[in-house]
Amino acid sequence: MPEITLLESIRQGLDEMMAHDPRIFVFGEDVGKRGGVFRVTEGLFDKYGPLRIIDSPLAESVIVGAAIGAAMNDTLPVAEIQFADFIAPAFNQIVQEAARIRYRSNGDWNVPMVIRAPYGGGIHGALYHSQSIEAIFCHVPGLKVVAPATPYDAKGLLKTSIEDPDPVLFLEHKKCYRLIKGEVPFEDYRIPIGKAEVKRPGRDLTVISYGLMLHYSLEAAEELAGEDIDVEVLDLRTLRPLDIDAIIASVRHTSKVLIVHEDNLTGGLGGEVAALISQYAFEYLDAPIMRLCGPEAPAMPYSKPLEEAFMPSPARIADAMRKLAAY
Repeated sequence: MPEITLLESIRQGLDEMMAHDPRIFVFGEDVGKRGGVFRVTEGLFDKYGPLRIIDSPLAESVIVGAAIGAAMNDTLPVAEIQFADFIAPAFNQIVQEAARIRYRSNGDWNVPMVIRAPYGGGIHGALYHSQSIEAIFCHVPGLKVVAPATPYDAKGLLKTSIEDPDPVLFLEHKKCYRLIKGEVPFEDYRIPIGKAEVKRPGRDLTVISYGLMLHYSLEAAEELAGEDIDVEVLDLRTLRPLDIDAIIASVRHTSKVLIVHEDNLTGGLGGEVAALISQYAFEYLDAPIMRLCGPEAPAMPYSKPLEEAFMPSPARIADAMRKLAAY
């Protein structure tokens, strides 16, 4: 299998799906000849033309609103929000309309659309290009939220998301785009929405994470292996719906759990995961549930030292693992 970047796997997934189904089109800012600000759609404009790789106005509410209308008229739009930070103008369209149309129409209408959004920090994007917005949208019934961390998962989940009959928010960690590489098979495949995966089996404690923090957690786990601490790392992959069975199975296996995410602690997804563990696996716990998350600061700074202080790091994750293992 060839080894490619996360970015290349997403482009491959789009290309293969568009070649297979003429109903699929991409709509977003600079996705056409420029290939997107991160070059995810590079080359697709020349291959599929301006009617299927469509440059939008600089208006996120228009991008999502038009995609909703198109999705309700026998097409499969892939809407791109250039940075997840700027998804706020489309909040009403996503939450009030796309997520609720199936319910409000008693199943007569549905919205088969994907909203791709690069999120997260670590690229010196500062206040308006570094945000993690997943917890806000994971609160919304009727909307699926996925956050693949590897090229293999990204391609398989993107294809599944495009084929899903309901709206999917597809989160792509921008620092992972070119940093993370992995093997991706030539043959067609799918990864189901709602299924987590153990990326590293272990016996002493479980770390639950996603996105860039998954890779930092794996790095920390390898460091602790030299100290005879065996860490299991569970990649959520899908944030809504959560794979409750996989979460509980891992916690029952190790009896200790650390939840790591880049988003703020308060109201973050880790709180929901912790509540599920407390409800369904409390009797298996040998230590308090721990969370390591971003600080309670309004935004990520531009300064490199301050950005590094803001984000959880492999070293900080390793320290949290040691503390948990010592219980």
